[in-house]
Amino acid sequence: MKIKKGDEVKILAGKDKGKTGKVLQVFPSANRASIEGLNLLIKHMRPRKQGETGQRIEFPAPLNLSNVILVCLQCGQPTRVAYKYLEIAKNDVKRKKKVRVCKKCKQTIE
Repeated sequence: MKIKKGDEVKILAGKDKGKTGKVLQVFPSANRASIEGLNLLIKHMRPRKQGETGQRIEFPAPLNLSNVILVCLQCGQPTRVAYKYLEIAKNDVKRKKKVRVCKKCKQTIE
């Protein structure tokens, strides 16, 4: 997945188009992500016990990943994601690590 939990993303379509937020949760099987403070829906809850009042709960509904784009931390611009393999030497053993790379500034995204 090109977008992970904790990433800063910009919304490309929908009622919150143009706004940015932090990814709270990613659902890879559904190809969706939930973004903090955006795409808020209201759920009406009935009172469960006697004497309790009903309430309205606002929660961020998941968005399709095709409607969001990653914002690079270094250049601060919305960007597509590329992948690159870095060689890491650990205890005289070379390993390859797959990292995400910003297409605009060519910096790795951690």
